[in-house]
Amino acid sequence: MKPIRPIKMTLLDGKDDGRRFLTDRFGEINSAAPPPPADKPAFLATREHRRFTEFANTVRRHRYIGLCWGPAGVGKTLSARHYAAVDEWDAWQATLTEEAQPVPQRILDARTAFYTPTVAATVRQIDQGLPTACQQISYAVDYAEHGVIDPFLHTESRSSAHTQLLIIDEADRLKATGLEQVRDYYDRHTMGVILIGMPGIEKRLARYPQLYSRIGFAHEFRPLTTDELTAVLSQRIPSGPQNPEENLGYTTAVATIARITGGNFRLVDRLLTQVHRIQTLNHVDALTPEVVDAARETLLIGH
Repeated sequence: MKPIRPIKMTLLDGKDDGRRFLTDRFGEINSAAPPPPADKPAFLATREHRRFTEFANTVRRHRYIGLCWGPAGVGKTLSARHYAAVDEWDAWQATLTEEAQPVPQRILDARTAFYTPTVAATVRQIDQGLPTACQQISYAVDYAEHGVIDPFLHTESRSSAHTQLLIIDEADRLKATGLEQVRDYYDRHTMGVILIGMPGIEKRLARYPQLYSRIGFAHEFRPLTTDELTAVLSQRIPSGPQNPEENLGYTTAVATIARITGGNFRLVDRLLTQVHRIQTLNHVDALTPEVVDAARETLLIGH
């Protein structure tokens, strides 16, 4: 067996007080199983999420097609998954192999199907995926109402009548035929549809007049403002009891994170993961600008 090289440690210079922080540089990775992933942080209902919720409720109530777009990493998918109670759905599905549990109330309240096409989704995959996603929600509602009926065999939900909203994430992956399938499925059912994509999708859909004419609502998902991002960071990384000097360093570090990430949720998660790693390697509890700078050096962040 080829020997495993030891972990190399690299020193990253601090910027202000001359402190240096360790970051690990791995050679070959040990074949041992990695530790389980850390618990996900609690969902924070930001102003952008509240705007998305109002948009989704409107599309759902009026049964129109809605279009949502925004830069990568700003939280579009996160907000959509939370609105549709996808995590609750996955947890409930996991229990069906052992003993059926009551359907979580958030699933019943949302009545929203969440569908993500694959990168190379075929006509057949989309044709099967859309009704499957919607019928599962309808089956769950029937199961909650009737109790003794298997949610995947009850035939009264085959028309997806209990599903009120269908959210299609990564809609940029849909080609012309896929978009036509979405329009056809929408025409055959009484539900709202939300397409989520990157900026520019609204211009692309303008080339498909039959679908574009059915879009009743549009929503641009924007990055968090500096003030709101600072408030979010304060909840994610509480300062704890500190003296005035440490509190100043904490405030400066939070402002630095806000400046580096520019309101992008995905960058915030990546940067905070590296911050925690730097703190663990150096046995440092305090959040300081030097720790943030050392963490920043380990990431690839576009400008």
